[in-house]
Amino acid sequence: MTNPTPNEILVWDPLVRLFHWTLVVAFTLAYFSQEGPFEDLLDQVDGDWLQAIHVWAGYTIAGLLLFRLLWGFAGPHHARFSDFVRGPRETLRYVKDVLTLRAPRHLGHNPAGGAMIVALLLSLTITVVAGLMLYGADKGLGPLASLLLASSDAAIHSIEEVHEFFANFTLLLVVGHLVGVIWESLLHRENLAHAMITGRKRA
Repeated sequence: MTNPTPNEILVWDPLVRLFHWTLVVAFTLAYFSQEGPFEDLLDQVDGDWLQAIHVWAGYTIAGLLLFRLLWGFAGPHHARFSDFVRGPRETLRYVKDVLTLRAPRHLGHNPAGGAMIVALLLSLTITVVAGLMLYGADKGLGPLASLLLASSDAAIHSIEEVHEFFANFTLLLVVGHLVGVIWESLLHRENLAHAMITGRKRA
């Protein structure tokens, strides 16, 4: 990869970019291999094969979440939570500025983007934990199987509801994230998605 030009600065380190795009792939695989909204489609495909994809995509997401937690404290400046996590008042003020087309440009994540990242990480964490619980309680497999194997049908159903709700909620957050990226790209006349590929932004 070429070095930044004099008019550019390296903002997103390679590990943040790898995390971002690997998470995109893993969540897509996990979501579209689940039961529920795609039950009719899944009936036409080998269920064991799709279950394996779903489980391993979930494990991948779990590993990515652990990495991002560590990298949020030990990574480069713009990868750290301290750079982009702001309080509710500052975040709401920034959202107001965005809606009135007066929002200042940020090299790293802006306050609204930072809030979205926190929301996505929390929603994904709940989804993964509920998925591991469901895998142990319903299938008797995974790291939590020994703790949850004797779960009642009612408990399994409740865990499944939580897992599916937060999977769908995460998808809703992803849509919001994409809208925000497009809006900010137009507002500040820069391609934020491309910046997450190259790591570079206008200085």
